[in-house]
Amino acid sequence: MPAVSAAPQKWVTLGRISGAFGIKGWIKVESYTDPPANIVTFDRWTLRLRGADQAFDIEQGHEHGGGVVAKLRGIDDRDRARECVGAEVVVERERLPKAGAGEYYWIDLEGLEVRTMAGAVLGKVERLFATGANDVLVVAGTPELLIPFVVGPVVKRVDLDAGLIEVDWSPDFE
Repeated sequence: MPAVSAAPQKWVTLGRISGAFGIKGWIKVESYTDPPANIVTFDRWTLRLRGADQAFDIEQGHEHGGGVVAKLRGIDDRDRARECVGAEVVVERERLPKAGAGEYYWIDLEGLEVRTMAGAVLGKVERLFATGANDVLVVAGTPELLIPFVVGPVVKRVDLDAGLIEVDWSPDFE
């Protein structure tokens, strides 16, 4: 029987540890979730720092002073909390809630092929970024393209199963 290889684990960065908070091991968290307090709805985080991953259960967490603070099991003093500063907070992709109809996680769009309505291949989504007005697809190709992720006028179809985003975009736009 042939060996079945598992798909590589996808990790999503939810935030980063920005400082120690108090003397009992609490940490300040710069959350990338919306709203920011959603980061503490995950009961287990993996902290990624200097190439090493370490998993922690969350004991408590909440908004505080416009930010988020959390207490992780096993981090019980300020010195240990300081050791975590700079760590990324990551979770496995499959632990994210299901996206609603017409909603997409950026990580699911990365790597998709982008084609025009006429079928011309523009490249693959390398990454996305937010501008405030809308998100932007960075499409790796020659040349690299920045395409607004505006469903309807620009993005006509997203097919995650087929690995495809179809856009109303001219390859001549740079």
